[in-house]
Amino acid sequence: MATTPPRWQEKAAAKRQAIFEAIPAQWRIQERLPSDDEQPDVTGKYIQQYLTDREIEITECDALSITERTTTGAWTALEVTEAFCHRAAIAHQLVNCLLEIFFDQAITSAKALDAYFAEHKKPLGPLHGLPVSLKDQFHIKGVETTIGYVGWIGTFEGQRKLETSARTHESELVRELRNLGAVLFCKTSVPTTLMAAETANNIVGYTWNPTNRHLSAGGSSGGEGALIALRGSPAGFGTDIGGSIRLPATFNGIFGLRPSAGRMPYEGAANTMDGQNCMLSVVGPMATTARSLKLLFKAVLLQEPWYHDPLALQLPWREAVEQQAARDRLCFGIMYDDGKVQPHPPVKRALALVRRLLEAQGHRVIEWNPPSHQTAFDIAMQIFHLDGRADIQAHLALSGEEQRAECFLQPSEPQNAMQIAALNIQKRQYQKEYLVYWNSTAALTGTGRPVDALICSTCPYAAFLPGQYKHGDTPFVNVLDYPAVVFPVTYADRVVDKAERPDVFLSEMDEVIQSQYDCDVAHGAPVGLQLVGRRLEDEKVLALVEYVGRLLQKDTQST
Repeated sequence: MATTPPRWQEKAAAKRQAIFEAIPAQWRIQERLPSDDEQPDVTGKYIQQYLTDREIEITECDALSITERTTTGAWTALEVTEAFCHRAAIAHQLVNCLLEIFFDQAITSAKALDAYFAEHKKPLGPLHGLPVSLKDQFHIKGVETTIGYVGWIGTFEGQRKLETSARTHESELVRELRNLGAVLFCKTSVPTTLMAAETANNIVGYTWNPTNRHLSAGGSSGGEGALIALRGSPAGFGTDIGGSIRLPATFNGIFGLRPSAGRMPYEGAANTMDGQNCMLSVVGPMATTARSLKLLFKAVLLQEPWYHDPLALQLPWREAVEQQAARDRLCFGIMYDDGKVQPHPPVKRALALVRRLLEAQGHRVIEWNPPSHQTAFDIAMQIFHLDGRADIQAHLALSGEEQRAECFLQPSEPQNAMQIAALNIQKRQYQKEYLVYWNSTAALTGTGRPVDALICSTCPYAAFLPGQYKHGDTPFVNVLDYPAVVFPVTYADRVVDKAERPDVFLSEMDEVIQSQYDCDVAHGAPVGLQLVGRRLEDEKVLALVEYVGRLLQKDTQST
C-alpha cells in the first residue's frame, strides 16, 4: 500500500505551483531546460536569449543609470518594470530564486508613476520607476510572507501580531520605498528559519548559483543575491545577522552592505527569534554596483525612518563622513586568515590583488592582528541559541515539516536572564577590546590615524557545493556592529588557482576545508571580499568600496 505524503508537502507543492502560475504564460520557458551539467552558467548571453534587445539594454543597467533615465522621463517606469519582471521570471525558472511574484501589482504601480510624471513633469522621488526586489521578510499589501515556512502559507502568520489587518499591513521599508517612487515586483527566496548559509526551503527548493548551478547561492539572502546576479533586479534589500547579506553577495559576484544597526528601518518585518536584541539583524541594500548601494541607502535616509521605526537612529546621510574616504593617503588593514581557517587559493589571490592595487596608489596596507575572531564567533553562536530553538520549532510545528539540514541551529537549553546578561557583558568586553586594538594601529599607519578600514574575506570559499559550508568570517562584524560592504574582485580560475596543500594547518577545521577545495569545481565562481569600517561609518565604507571598485575595474581593463 502506497504511503500518503504528509499534508505539508501537498501545501508546499500547491504554493510552488501558484508561484509558477504567477509568471505570465508568454514568459514561461517552453522548451526543456538544460540540466546543471549541460548548462551550469546561466548568466550573460544565456539568459539574454529569452529577452528582446530593448529588455537587455534596460536590465543590464545599474540602479543609478536607470534612475537617471526614469527620473528625467527618458524611460518610462512601465517599460523598465516590464523588462525586469520578464527577466526575473526567467531567472526564477533557472535557479529557484523567488518566493512571491506580484508583477500585476508592479505594472499598476509603474503606470501610476508614469501618470504622475506626465501630470507634474517631475519624478515622485529619487527612486522613481526603479524596480526593487525584497527578501521575503518584508510585508507587502496583499502578498504573503512565509520566510520559507510551509506553516505560514495562506495564514499571514508573520503579520498576526500586528494591530493592523494582516493583509493590508506593509513594513516600514516598503512604505518608504513607495514614497521614493520605487516599484516593488517580487520577493526573493530564503532558507527556512533564515538561519543558514545556503538558501533552501520546502516551498521552492534549493536556490542555485547562476554562474555555476552545481554551487550554492549562499544565504540567507540567497534568492536576492541570485536574482541580482542574473540582472533580474537592479537592486534590492536583504537582512544580515551573521553574514546573510555578505555571503550571498560574495558568492554571486555583487555588492552588498551590512550597515550599522539602526541606519535602515526594520520595523514591521518578519524575523526569526523576533525580540532577541543581544545582536540585531539589520536591513541592507544589495546591487550590481557600489554606487547603487549608495543610491538606495541615501534615498531611504531621506524618508527619516527614525520618525517611524523606534530602533532607527536619527542619523541622516553625512557628507563629512563620506569625505573621509577622499584623503590622498589612506591606510588599510588586511587579514589573510581568521586564525582558524586559511582561505582557498582564489580568495588568497583576491586579497593579494587588492593589496597590490592599493599600494600602487600610494596607500599603506598593514597586516591585521585583532582580538580573536573565534571569540566573536562563539558569542554569536550563543546568541543564536538563546531560546533553545523554541521559536523555529514552533513555526515548523505549524505544518509538521522538519528542520532542514541547511539550518545550523542545534538542540540546546534556553538561557535565563542571568545567562543572557553575562553574555551581553562578554560581548561588550569584546567590543571594547577590538576598539582598543583598532585605535592602537595609529602607531603603524603613517597617517597619524588608525586604519581607515579592514579588508578580509567573508569565508574561505569562492563558492561551495550544497552541504559543504562549514566556516565563515562574517559574524565578528555583527558582534561589533560595524558596517561592512562586500565587493566582487575576480573569478576562480582552475589554471591560476591550483590546489595547494598548506605546510601547516591552523586547526582541524582548516584541514577539512582545505581538503574540500577542487579547482575544477570552483572554476568560474565569483570571488569577493569585505571591507569593514568602524561603527556608524557607513558613508565612509560605501565611498571606499566605490574607490576600490574603480581600481579593480581599471586593472581588469588594462589586462
